[in-house]
Amino acid sequence: MKLVADLHVHTIASGHAYSTIEETARAASEKGLEMIAFTEHGPNLPGGPHLYYFGNLRVIPETMFGVEILNGVEANIISVEGELDLPDRTLSTLDFVLAGFHIRTGYDGGTVEENTHAMIAAMQNPYVDAIAHPGNPEYQVDIEKVVNAAKDLGVLLEINNSSLTITRKHSEENCCKFARLAARHGVRVVIGSDAHISTRVGLFDTALELAQRAGLTEDLIINTSADRVRDFLRRRGKLKGRRLSPRV
Repeated sequence: MKLVADLHVHTIASGHAYSTIEETARAASEKGLEMIAFTEHGPNLPGGPHLYYFGNLRVIPETMFGVEILNGVEANIISVEGELDLPDRTLSTLDFVLAGFHIRTGYDGGTVEENTHAMIAAMQNPYVDAIAHPGNPEYQVDIEKVVNAAKDLGVLLEINNSSLTITRKHSEENCCKFARLAARHGVRVVIGSDAHISTRVGLFDTALELAQRAGLTEDLIINTSADRVRDFLRRRGKLKGRRLSPRV
């Protein structure tokens, strides 16, 4: 099984990543990817970009080095009510919106019930397309409730390669549970590199192996096809009126 899109990528704009947009797009092209989403952290994360950054993303070409570019965000869930650190008027302009928990951004976690409520409430935002690293052990949730909510709301759940290899130690158990339940209930997932440097864009091996072991089939992993990603986003009202940009 081959993944052709990386929908969780950071650049220097996130404050703790180390490559530029151009460097990352070039690396994606060299690795044979067809599509990437730049999903910088929301402004509540220390060092994250100001709101103005997201308002100016239209200057980025739609393709770079032959790779289709999606403009997105990894927004922070900042309250038990699922509030995000970007206003809806900004979220509505983005191609792909991840939402997730990060410490010291407004919500540092609560009980399993509170975390579950916060995650599902964020998923109910019509502009949220996917939940980032839901298996994070620092924010324990009722996994079955979240998976069922994802199915009802049509929101993707991410299997995050970085969580399994570099960050968020001890994520594997929760990630396995999410993947198995997603396979059982027919819930779509996205596998993301969560790259913070260009050399790691498109690195999915550990997460893909876990997904396949859990029984997730190609049709349930959205980034096995760029067309599948586009169709998903268009059904959610995204990608309307995309400009025509020169290849760089």
